[in-house]
Amino acid sequence: MTTRRSFLKTSAVLSAGLLVAPRLFAYDKKYIGLQLYTVRDAMTKDPTGTLAKVAKVGYNSVEGATYTGNELFYGMSPAVFSKVLKDNGLIMLSSHYRLGEDGPTMKGTILNDWDKAVDDAAALGLKYMICAWLSPAERGTLDHYKQVGEELTKAGDTCKKAGIQLCYHNHDFEFIQEGGKYPYEMLLINSDPNLVKMEMDMYWMTKAKQDPIARFEEYPGRFPLWHLKDMDNTPKQMFTEVGNGIIDFKNIFKHAKKAGLQYFFVEQDVCPGDPFDSITKSITYIKSNLV
Repeated sequence: MTTRRSFLKTSAVLSAGLLVAPRLFAYDKKYIGLQLYTVRDAMTKDPTGTLAKVAKVGYNSVEGATYTGNELFYGMSPAVFSKVLKDNGLIMLSSHYRLGEDGPTMKGTILNDWDKAVDDAAALGLKYMICAWLSPAERGTLDHYKQVGEELTKAGDTCKKAGIQLCYHNHDFEFIQEGGKYPYEMLLINSDPNLVKMEMDMYWMTKAKQDPIARFEEYPGRFPLWHLKDMDNTPKQMFTEVGNGIIDFKNIFKHAKKAGLQYFFVEQDVCPGDPFDSITKSITYIKSNLV
């Protein structure tokens, strides 16, 4: 008998193949993605209208920032949300989720009702599910990061059974040393490299004074997703539009194959004015210089 999980897995794999054919699972320059956290206020007020504006700017793929459990993406079921995306010529390749250690009553987190979250992600056709961040209460010692790595591996195994890849998204707190070691290293070492990949955030790596290319060399193929987020040339090192700051994206993209890059998403946590102005500036630079 075909189970819902096996059906969703088959559907997800077939959908993924259609999306990236003929270069199956290879970096495809035609996809320029946006992390919807950048336009989060607009998504809260009018998700359908916001997605239409995102598509009009020129983005053709998105990464979600909101899954509430109870089968809802931005207040919509996977079926309804999928139609809204399709109507606007968009695909959602991945979405962010919480670990959930500090919120045992939260649904749809890695530690609470993860099976349901994975089923809903598969129903929407997601290829990646991302552990978005660890709250201050979820960080702790290196031993705790080791435990988190093990939890991510378990969650990644559940994802794999549904045809989805789990990733972890970094900030800068993973590079606060303890005993000469980085928590980020503990996550890499103590998680299965096939079940847990990384979504590298270029701004936060730079903020932490880390070299993305060195990480690619050390852990080749481990970084299928990137966040393109630039840093301005001021003492405050604020977020800015891609190409408007100090990060050498042109050089970083030369190492995309070593990293294992599949997809990238523009994200700007804080914009100086209208976020749609910022994402327009970013995609204009990307189309002219990176793809």
